[in-house]
Amino acid sequence: MTEQVTGVIERITHHNPDTGYCVLRVLARGHRDIVTVIGSAQQVVAGEYVTATGVWVNDRNYGKQFKAAEVKTNPPHTKEGIVKYLGSGLVKGIGPGYARRIVDVFGDRTLEVIDATPVMLTQVKGIGPKLVEKIRKSWEEQRESQKILVFLQSHGIGTARAVRIYKTYGDQAIELIKANPYRLSGDIWGFGFKTADQLAVSLGIPPDSPFRAQAAVRHVLQEETGNGHVGFPEELLREKAAELTGIEPNGIIDAVEQLRITDEIVRDSVGKATGGKVNAPPPQPQSPGEGPDGEPAKVRISEEDLLFLKPMFLAEVGVARSIRALAAGPHPLPSVNVEAAVNWIEQKMGIAFATSQRAAIKAAVTNKMMVVTGGPGTGKTTIVRAIIEMFLAKSLRVLLTAPTGRAAKRLNESTGREAKTIHRLLEFNPQQRQFTRNAENPLDVDLLVVDETSMVDVVLMNRLLQAVPPYACVVLVGDVDQLPSVGAGSVLTDLIDSKVVPVARLTEVHRQAESSWIVRAAHAINSGQEPQSAPAGGDGDFYFVEANDADTVIQRVVQMVKERIPARFNLNPFRDIQVLSPQVKTALGVANMNRELQQALNPARPGLAEVQRNGETYRIGDKVMQVQNNYDREVFNGDIGRIDAIDTDEQMLVVDYDGRFVEYEFSDLDELQLSFACTIHKSQGSEYPAVVIPVHTQHFVMLQRNLLYTGITRGRKLVALVGSRKAMRIAVSTADTKKRFSLLKWRIKPQD
Repeated sequence: MTEQVTGVIERITHHNPDTGYCVLRVLARGHRDIVTVIGSAQQVVAGEYVTATGVWVNDRNYGKQFKAAEVKTNPPHTKEGIVKYLGSGLVKGIGPGYARRIVDVFGDRTLEVIDATPVMLTQVKGIGPKLVEKIRKSWEEQRESQKILVFLQSHGIGTARAVRIYKTYGDQAIELIKANPYRLSGDIWGFGFKTADQLAVSLGIPPDSPFRAQAAVRHVLQEETGNGHVGFPEELLREKAAELTGIEPNGIIDAVEQLRITDEIVRDSVGKATGGKVNAPPPQPQSPGEGPDGEPAKVRISEEDLLFLKPMFLAEVGVARSIRALAAGPHPLPSVNVEAAVNWIEQKMGIAFATSQRAAIKAAVTNKMMVVTGGPGTGKTTIVRAIIEMFLAKSLRVLLTAPTGRAAKRLNESTGREAKTIHRLLEFNPQQRQFTRNAENPLDVDLLVVDETSMVDVVLMNRLLQAVPPYACVVLVGDVDQLPSVGAGSVLTDLIDSKVVPVARLTEVHRQAESSWIVRAAHAINSGQEPQSAPAGGDGDFYFVEANDADTVIQRVVQMVKERIPARFNLNPFRDIQVLSPQVKTALGVANMNRELQQALNPARPGLAEVQRNGETYRIGDKVMQVQNNYDREVFNGDIGRIDAIDTDEQMLVVDYDGRFVEYEFSDLDELQLSFACTIHKSQGSEYPAVVIPVHTQHFVMLQRNLLYTGITRGRKLVALVGSRKAMRIAVSTADTKKRFSLLKWRIKPQD
């Protein structure tokens, strides 16, 4: 029988703003004890007045609960309710203490005062004009975002994004969304095409709308760019867009042609359709989708035609142009006796170079641009140090860079010279949202060394090479057998395959590295062989711990991180040990492993501040990762830090990134994720004292040789694989055959 429960929200036990699911503790009328209400509400605040309609249920674990089909909330009317409401963190600048003081002065008129005459708050002890302005601004944002909240909720859309939408569009938000809801998928972080499409349907936009078809084409290209492709075959794109929308093929053709006319996308190819030339003029129908007789135009495309988002096209063309120009210019080093120079550097460094190392140094002396590639223990760092010494001996300027902060720090430690991330080297200006260093204001450098080049995507490589003066040398260092960049393209592989610049392949494992079981394991995996574990009880650094079912794997991983590795190897579980998983989902994926490790290493306890957002709980001391580039804060995808402070009054969280403290508003916490565990992709460019990798058939689709190889080479002192031998054999025997669609290899080659 349907009943109603009414009362004041005493506490919010759980609330997921994406789904609306909530568990509320309510001081309900007619009930002596606090009632647990389970239901769905897009926004709930402690202290609000709630009316829930539903039925009573008896839960096996939690006892009697009220399961609500509908939950409605209203601002509180009583003094105690207003204190709780304002003290919940709803309004920046008002915590529990100020909430009590304000209500003591204004009583049940408090919300009216804040809304209409906030200047009166200066009557409260401790509140001055600056704090009043902060409260007024936050209250106004809440009010405006509430309008957006109601608007979106009325169209069936979750509203965790309401504040972000308001910050992006301001007071015009509803008007802009009504005009073209598909703009949300391009403008708002976390708002995809499918969500925008649901909103469009609710707003009555026709299914065959040109806006919808064009948004679908853009969405497919953006999605495939996220999968690593720079361009995407037009035939495949048409199929995907048609499948996504149900729009007839001619509607998709029209959308493609319209986006080409407005210069949002570019068609390009290399092959028979263009006589092997790049940038051949694309076929032009007389008008988008219409032939000479008014029939649908048949736009002729070849199997090799790729469609590019315009920025991706410009980036790829820019990289090719820069590489050709840099490779062709005069060398900054004066004429030297190459053999004598190599002998001199051997004596200076006290090293006898292997044959492949000598060849690499000679190539750097005689070529403007080169690639150094090799696996662990083959001496890439030694080569870099030798090349640097030769340039410094001639008083030339040397700069070192890497794509991530951790990779730059490793480069600094291995060479003894300052190394910067690419973003900091190019002096990114957050206010102007662009790099200060560019073709017009190039770097002051004669030799640029780029480490972990396999991680650099086509867009960032374009920005970097644009800033290199034409007289400078560039040495690109990386392990081509590792995973390609998270971003689009396979720049290092394409450059090697183009055969335009010399490539030094280091293959000999050096004596001090031969004793490392990690190095042996990495080379075995790269050769398609099963790695051998170090003998139990010895001083080895690579181990396989067998566990066949997922629950046992989880238990072993947690035990190793929390107890066994710290005890035996004297390593800190927060600072020194990283769990790497092939996937995000599944029981052994990153999301669940983070929950398990957080509970083991940093559980909830009295006095430890925490905040719940986006289905996650964040606590002081948690290890977290930035998951998207934020140029305003100068933190980038993959940066790892620890939560240093949580301020519920200011709705602010502070993360310590190796001594650099960055503030986040609670509304921006979807930029962070727990990182006790992270994906192997996200670990690229990093090195950890100890790495633990679950390897299980749950990850079947991700069990690939280069994935396991990349994970193992992240460990410096210890690597432990935990899982089934069957899964490891599958990974070792499975080469990644996925092709990343790009024309860079052909663009780099000199044009006739």
